[in-house]
Order: sequence, then structure tokens, then C-alpha cells
Amino acid sequence: MGKLADRAAIKTASSSSFVYTPPEAAFNAARILVKPNFGYRAPNPATVSLPVLSAVLRGLRRASPKGRILIVEGSTSPGSAHDLYAYHGLAELLDDETRLADAEELLMKDYPNLSPEPVKYDHMTAPTYIDEFDCKISIAPLKMTQLNGRSLVSASLKNLYGLFPREKYHGRSPHARGQLHRPGVPQVLQDIYFSIGHYFDGAVVDLTAFYNSPDWRPDRVRNVAKPVGKVIWGDDLLAVDAAACRAAGIPEPEYLAKIRALRQQRG
Repeated sequence: MGKLADRAAIKTASSSSFVYTPPEAAFNAARILVKPNFGYRAPNPATVSLPVLSAVLRGLRRASPKGRILIVEGSTSPGSAHDLYAYHGLAELLDDETRLADAEELLMKDYPNLSPEPVKYDHMTAPTYIDEFDCKISIAPLKMTQLNGRSLVSASLKNLYGLFPREKYHGRSPHARGQLHRPGVPQVLQDIYFSIGHYFDGAVVDLTAFYNSPDWRPDRVRNVAKPVGKVIWGDDLLAVDAAACRAAGIPEPEYLAKIRALRQQRG
């Protein structure tokens, strides 16, 4: 069914000396799903840095020497995720048992929303691998954007947006997942956590730099990168995202506390 219990083992390292310690589920896992944030044609901190992703992959390979590792992303532009992989140079990180996949090319299934208070969706459609794989890891930078005078903090939980098919969740643009932005991202993130987020065994936030944008665009990196030089990771997306906010010196977004409260309510 997934994992809804509170887990809050947090680790921190400098970006230059980061050695990834995977969650227990990764050890001798036959199949591992890695969801990095590479949805834009822009470098870190709009997307994950290759050194951090490389360190995560090395840690997973030590934990599972023979396991299949699948890196999965969904595009936010007219091209496919494979175009983004080529832009970011991910091919150089692959070993014989590591593959790249476009989330929208995978088989999909409906996941029930286990929240005691669903916001918008009773169920959500996402790749079947989330349920089938032995270990799932979300890797993201920490980003803060502004829209209509309100801040949106994005990290390992918001990173899961890329797993949802645009064919079903697009808005006015067929290249975006506009339906997942209404009534608001903080609200929809509650449904996302209780549909697929609770399946994830670990999260990594790349804080080599913090993306602090004065506008709503999540991929304009000019004059928005604030060096932090850290990596935060652990076995609970909510706890990792909260710790990353503390490390960057910004307030924890309210949606994390709301989801924690709902998780405790559900038991």
C-alpha cells in the first residue's frame, strides 16, 4: 500500500564531499526508480546537478550491484524527456544496468488518494512502476518562485509532478500539467502525496545552490542562484524538504505541515 508512517532520518553533507547513503529499500533491490528534476533546458539550480545525481547513482549501485536502475522524468516542453536527457548529458552517467525512460511512455494505472481529506482527486494516474519497483527515490533542487504575490517552494515532493501524463492533466497548453495547478499547487500536492508520494522510499535535495526567483518561471537561472553548497537527504520526502528549507534559510511551506497533519490523522 505504500508507507505513511512518520520517518525523519535526515543527513546533510557538503556538495563537494557528498556520498549517498541509500534507504534500506535500495539494498539488493531488483528494480530502483529514480525521479530526478530534469524537466527544463536549464542547468542547476533549475535542475539537478550532474555531480549530485552521479553520487546518488553510485550509492544506489553500491547498495544493489545487480539491480536495474530506471531514471524517469517527464518533459515540460514540446520535446520529450529523452531530448532533455540529451541536453543535460545523462548518458555519460549510465552503467550497463541503468536506463532512461520518458514517464509518458510507461504503462499507467490509477492510484487511490489515501488522504482523509482529498482536495481535488479521489485517484490519480501515474506509471505502474511506482507501485511495482522495490525502491523509489526523488531527487530535486530547492526552488522558490513567485506568482501573484505568493511564494511557491518546490523540492522533492513537487518534483513528482513530472510523473503525471500530460495527456490527462494538461491545461490550456498541451506541454504543461495545468490541471495540477488548480485550485493551487500547495493544495494539489496533498493529493499527490497521498496518491503516489507515500510510495517513495527516499528523497535528495540538491542545495549546491538555491533557486530564488523573483517571478513565476522555474527555469530562468540568471541572477537567481544563491550558493549553499549542501545536499540534504533521507527517507521521508516531507522531512527532507523541510530540512532543505531550513538549510536555505527560508520558511517551511505550509503545505508540508498540512500533509504531516493529515498523515498523522490517518495513522
